[in-house]
Amino acid sequence: MGKQSNAMWGGRFTKQPDELVEAFGASIAFDQRLAFYDIAGSKAHIRMLAKQQVVTEQEAQMIVEGLDSIREEIEAGTFVWEQSLEDVHMNIEHHLIERIGAVGGKLHTGRSRNDQVALDMHLFALEEVDVLVTLVTSLQTALCDCAERNFDVIIPGYTHLQRAQPVLFAHHLLAYVWMLARDRERLFGVRKRADLMPLGAGALAGTTFPIDRTFVASELGFTALYENSMDAVSDRDYVIEMLATLSVVMMHLSRLAEEIILWSSAEFGFLELDDAYTTGSSMMPQKKNPDMAELVRGKTGRVYGHLLGMLTTCKGLPLTYNKDMQEDKEGLFDAVDTVKTALRIFTGMIETLTVRTEAVESALRQDFSAATDVADLLVRKGVPFREAHEIVGNMVRYCIETKKPLAELSKMEIQRFTPLLDEQELVALTPQALVAARNCRGGTAPEAVRKQLQWARERLELR
Repeated sequence: MGKQSNAMWGGRFTKQPDELVEAFGASIAFDQRLAFYDIAGSKAHIRMLAKQQVVTEQEAQMIVEGLDSIREEIEAGTFVWEQSLEDVHMNIEHHLIERIGAVGGKLHTGRSRNDQVALDMHLFALEEVDVLVTLVTSLQTALCDCAERNFDVIIPGYTHLQRAQPVLFAHHLLAYVWMLARDRERLFGVRKRADLMPLGAGALAGTTFPIDRTFVASELGFTALYENSMDAVSDRDYVIEMLATLSVVMMHLSRLAEEIILWSSAEFGFLELDDAYTTGSSMMPQKKNPDMAELVRGKTGRVYGHLLGMLTTCKGLPLTYNKDMQEDKEGLFDAVDTVKTALRIFTGMIETLTVRTEAVESALRQDFSAATDVADLLVRKGVPFREAHEIVGNMVRYCIETKKPLAELSKMEIQRFTPLLDEQELVALTPQALVAARNCRGGTAPEAVRKQLQWARERLELR
């Protein structure tokens, strides 16, 4: 081997890489995050090699003990990462050889960095999906609890951000519980497709050594193997799917963030956020800003960007491994960290918010959310719906012009539009009555929402 070549992959090289090339190609600054997964994979691999008598039991024990000591140093923060060694795998292997001698070089028997990094990323994805499922479940629980605490609160429901029909506040919150339930299902799907063990694929074609991939899979907790070595080292579908799922989670959080931002404004005044989840102004002492909700709304684009970046990276890659795939890490790491933090913040925000019932009740008194129910009354009296719709539309226009709510129209005023209604029927259409009337499955009536809340909580127990 030439004296200037890299000891981990040298031989045919007589020079070290240019410094700029070395810095540009190194991934150790971010892939050291995979160190514990790399060590776990290496221990399973060397135990398998010993079982298959490719190395001796004594050699395997020396390597396992050396890897354990490296892990201890990493945990203690005293391990020295070297950029010249490119990545987490070569750093660990280099230091292992330094500690236990040439026998440490036997660890790489029957494997490549290609299947090694694939293994580490699979282990990372599996562990982080489990964390994300727990955090999504915690937010769902917080939303259910908030719905229960404020069960009798009725708020205006909106379409086109215009007041439409009254709904229970609990019903509105539960819509997000079901969105997050679908996110959980998607995360379970990611986990299933990440639960494939790639080690043993080698660089791309497998290995000539008598390895036992099933043993390694069992040691690491995998339930399935890649059946094609080329697919094993080149597959990043699960990374893309995980980024796609995280993007949908952030989209849902961003929608909720927008509503929290609107509802906590003076113009709505429906909510007050706890001081712990807001910030002030450096100039205006009266301000209480929903910055955490705004940041989550803003960081949604960041996560979307990581998804698009990974799709673009993979779209033109020939089989099998290409250095482009090094780009699978930073985006996924950042997306995972962003979503985990967003979920934790939203859980605390929902747990501590206060509903301002007086402002909500005031908003309900000022709208025409009973209009659909007035039309339904006419339909029950034989008027075709389209005709009823026009009659009530004319009534609403009259109310706007005279600055009256529907419930305050006199019998004489009502008669201008239809002889089929009287003032008592309109007075009876209170927000409580309007909500209670929608007692279909999935509707906003208290009885229906209680059932929905029960079903939602039962779903939280499912895996």
